[in-house]
Amino acid sequence: MKTRKILLAEDDRNLGILLKNYLEMKNFETILCSNGKEALDKFLKESFDLCILDIMMPEMDGITLAREIRKIRDDIPFIYLTAKNLKEDVIEGFKSGADDYITKPFLMDELLYRIEAILRRSSGKKEIVKQEFYQIGEFTFDTVKQILTFRDQSIKLTTKETELLELLCRHKNEVLERNFALKTIWNDDNYFNARSMDVYITKLRKYLKQDPSVKILNVHGKGYKLLV
Repeated sequence: MKTRKILLAEDDRNLGILLKNYLEMKNFETILCSNGKEALDKFLKESFDLCILDIMMPEMDGITLAREIRKIRDDIPFIYLTAKNLKEDVIEGFKSGADDYITKPFLMDELLYRIEAILRRSSGKKEIVKQEFYQIGEFTFDTVKQILTFRDQSIKLTTKETELLELLCRHKNEVLERNFALKTIWNDDNYFNARSMDVYITKLRKYLKQDPSVKILNVHGKGYKLLV
């Protein structure tokens, strides 16, 4: 089995070394960086399967680092590792594209579970056969290139935006159950993933508002409906 490679950005040297040793004991090749700039440099030079990023770091904070990483490779999964636990910080983290968020102190086994769940989900996505194009009112949605086109304007979607819009398209004019969407895309219907999905729904609504005949409706207690 191929050894999976993790980029770990943590400015607490003791915690960083502890995490690196633990992950390597669990058969993950782990590259430890002590600040955001060093981590970005490593990401530019090497290939990784997942990133674990501390939010509060010198040189470049974790959220800024995540946004720079997403510009290079928008499908790389990553987890925020931080002492912050305010809901506002969690939402800001998910806005930058995080797959998960774990607060200090934490159990090593919990982090391992989250890593393995994300990697299983990422591997499973590659096996899904996608419909290449959807027509959504006046929009054309290219699921392979991850582009949403309205007349002569094109928007490049992130991987999560693409997956969520594709799921809505599969259930067009029907209710897409919230828990089903969470488990399909995020593999878990916990609070943090639910808030993350809310952020992506808001983004998709913003993109689609150019065509007034297209709406994403909230269906109270159930989920969402892409109405065309």
